[in-house]
Amino acid sequence: MFFGNDRNKMREYFYDAWLKRAQGKSLEPIELLVTAVIEEHPEYHALLSNKEAMLNSEYTTESGQSNPFLHMSMHLAIREQVSTDRPNGILQAYQALIKSHGAHEAEHRIMECLGAALWEAQQNNTPPDEARYLECILRLT
Repeated sequence: MFFGNDRNKMREYFYDAWLKRAQGKSLEPIELLVTAVIEEHPEYHALLSNKEAMLNSEYTTESGQSNPFLHMSMHLAIREQVSTDRPNGILQAYQALIKSHGAHEAEHRIMECLGAALWEAQQNNTPPDEARYLECILRLT
């Protein structure tokens, strides 16, 4: 599921996985992960039922709209990080957040730290600082 900078390929992957699920077709393991995240976001279901609108939608900070594909992709990234415990300690921090906030809200809270880590890395033209990212998450617990 690597799309590089091809926004439409990534969006089509979400769309196709959601369509396969709706049609009762067998899903690949990664499609199961994607559709689980989509299922948790009913506010995006209408968008994912209209391919043309989905592909042509623009989400900018100036418009005040959040990007649903970025949001869902961040859920997937966090779940992958937790499943591999990378950065080391994220699994334990995630489990602590689940106890007080539930899984979905825990991911939303971690998402703030992930967004900050990615923004900082982009600004500095460096890889994300895993230690700072984990420190941010630990402050949430």
